[in-house]
Amino acid sequence: MVDDSTRKTLSNIPLLQIRAGPREKDVWVQRLKEEYQALIKYVENNKQSGSDWFRLESNKEGTKWFGKCWYMHNLLKYEFDVEFDIAVTYPTTAPEIALPELDGKTAKMYRGGKICLTDHFKPLWARNVPKFGIAHAMALGLAPWLAVEIPDLIEKGIITYKDK
Repeated sequence: MVDDSTRKTLSNIPLLQIRAGPREKDVWVQRLKEEYQALIKYVENNKQSGSDWFRLESNKEGTKWFGKCWYMHNLLKYEFDVEFDIAVTYPTTAPEIALPELDGKTAKMYRGGKICLTDHFKPLWARNVPKFGIAHAMALGLAPWLAVEIPDLIEKGIITYKDK
């Protein structure tokens, strides 16, 4: 079901313990601290393994997240804006990650550039509330989506390399 690489990645991301969303103001701050610790650990692990592929930051309240993600294909770096909001029902509801500039370019995407995570990731998230957080959404949601969709979009000529 889960390959060894995914299992290793997942085992290196700390599991979260606090079940709180943006509505629970006092406890939400503690949950955000856990989220940042998990994200920092995940990014550190990625850098050590040579697979650094995203940067994220949030607004002061931790309810709006934005940044960049990139995918290497044939030694070329394809970079995309990434954004998502934390729902008031978080962590019960997984983040809906969006890559706005790819909106409408693949069937595996909803309006506004939200990537399709329904079939594979959301059931996994639901079984792991509140242990999964933003780092897990990036590792188990966005990363596999990029790995499948970006090469396909490149091969079809739908997206092309932009020299920076």
